[in-house]
Amino acid sequence: MENNTRVAIIAANGGLFDAYKVFNIATAAAASDKEVGIFFTFEGLNLIHKEAHKNLPLPEGKEHFQEGFENANVPSISELLGMAQEMGVKMIGCQMTMDVMNLDKDNFVDGIEVGGAASFIEFAKDADISLTF
Repeated sequence: MENNTRVAIIAANGGLFDAYKVFNIATAAAASDKEVGIFFTFEGLNLIHKEAHKNLPLPEGKEHFQEGFENANVPSISELLGMAQEMGVKMIGCQMTMDVMNLDKDNFVDGIEVGGAASFIEFAKDADISLTF
């Protein structure tokens, strides 16, 4: 693929596994000189919420993964989020979902954009790769 490849990701789920999927793909793509944008909606907003992203739930019965993450020196979600921000990953929080949940931009990590689905569609319309988690 060419270096001008665009990757569009929708993050609609808010568990720990979801966060690893989203930020692992996003940082890998950004490290490969891809332009990456993530649209966070519904429970996916947890991944960029100032407090919620620090304590995301594991799926029931999968608690043993926590020790595996630690033993394998897997970066925390906070670290992956920071890496994504440093790499220039575009992060859009869904305005409609934020309104429904009575949240505003101050509830989220610095550097995110707030926009509606149309904002993400504008980014995603030229995407070479589109993923949903």
